Amino acid sequence: MRRLEPGLKAGRLDAADYLRNFSDLHPRLDDHEALVASDRCYFCHDAPCMTACPTSIDIPLFIRQISTGNPIGSAKTIFDQNILGGMCARVCPTETLCEEACVRNTAEERPVEIGRLQRYATDIAIEQGRQFYTPAPSSGRSVGVVGAGPAGLACAHRLAMHGHQVTIYDHREKAGGLNEYGIAAYKTTNDFAQSEVDYILSIGNIDVINGGMLGRDFTLADLQAKHDAVFLGTGLGNVNALNIPGADTNGILDAVEFIANLREAKDKADVPVGRDVVVIGGGMTAIDAAVQAKLLGAENVTICYRRGKEHMNASEFEQNLAASKGVHIRHWLQPKEVAHHHGHVSAITLEYTHVEDGMMKGTGHKTEIKADQILVAIGQKLDLMGIEQIQLQAGKIAIDAEGRTSLPGVWAGGDCAFGGQDLTVSAVAMGRDAAESINRSLAVQTAGLTAVA
Repeated sequence: MRRLEPGLKAGRLDAADYLRNFSDLHPRLDDHEALVASDRCYFCHDAPCMTACPTSIDIPLFIRQISTGNPIGSAKTIFDQNILGGMCARVCPTETLCEEACVRNTAEERPVEIGRLQRYATDIAIEQGRQFYTPAPSSGRSVGVVGAGPAGLACAHRLAMHGHQVTIYDHREKAGGLNEYGIAAYKTTNDFAQSEVDYILSIGNIDVINGGMLGRDFTLADLQAKHDAVFLGTGLGNVNALNIPGADTNGILDAVEFIANLREAKDKADVPVGRDVVVIGGGMTAIDAAVQAKLLGAENVTICYRRGKEHMNASEFEQNLAASKGVHIRHWLQPKEVAHHHGHVSAITLEYTHVEDGMMKGTGHKTEIKADQILVAIGQKLDLMGIEQIQLQAGKIAIDAEGRTSLPGVWAGGDCAFGGQDLTVSAVAMGRDAAESINRSLAVQTAGLTAVA
């Protein structure tokens, strides 16, 4: 086998290899395939797949609409509950949500392809520019939304539908949040994240201000003074550091940054990757980083996770995908020290772990893995800058059942809020539901002002 050069190198592959490696993971169904797939649905009453969907999409209805040749009607059914249904069809772990609940699993162990059918319908609607929603007459009220990720976009869209003027503030150059910067490139090809953002914003009543950060460029008090309500959908802006000796060595990179660099690169060949890559973590970010390192031309890619396979946050499908791409997943290993050669990563020492009295502990036995690049995916945490006065719960923003925070007039949702599940579909549901709560609150305020007048 051809041995690759050690160290970080760009352009390890031929142009055709990059094109093939980063092609669409699940290409859209064609018309015939969609009809065949939709015909497998039983159109259950009280469908378990619908209950399993965090946004409660009427799945039997949208599939029946596809089966009767009405993909546009199907898309509206989806968007009525989940305006980011196109992205969710691509990135949500349907195999552990709606498709796991599908009754077809009982008899055939093969569910209806709900995710791919959802993509089929929503893609057609977005490509045709079919805008189903018109804002209600202006309420005269404005809402500030911090964060242009799934929660913020879903909240903004629903508020705009109710006639409120919405301003989204996001610190990045593009809207989309993790959908734009944190998803594997082979899951969202052809700049779909921005196409979806454009589609959402096309309803009107929504302005986006990029490049401004809460706590640095403006305060929460500034937003409260300017708007009638505020929604926080900031996500988790800080990453957990690898606090071991040698963690500041050249060649160690946060996996989220690695994924973002790859997604924003005009040419995948410009992104450097090591020959021997080690990824620390066990979630979806770890899988996405590891698989893409392999697709960029890394020879050996190893995921090291401190617990067992059954404890990994990444779904079994994602773990199997990584294995199919040649990624080696090792369990019960925690990082202890990074070795370097002339200031660059050369290896990482890890300690074997086990569970004792319900607690994970090191065994004292260690192993070393050669590495010229280490990608760290050990979780993210809330950036407290600008929200110091808000009550927290378990390191996230505490909210009630309607998404209200401890600060009057301020709501929150998505990964930054307690109860967020690190899923696009969950963030959408929280943003949508918070928007409905904000709308009710603003309606009460308006009624009160009218009564006083």
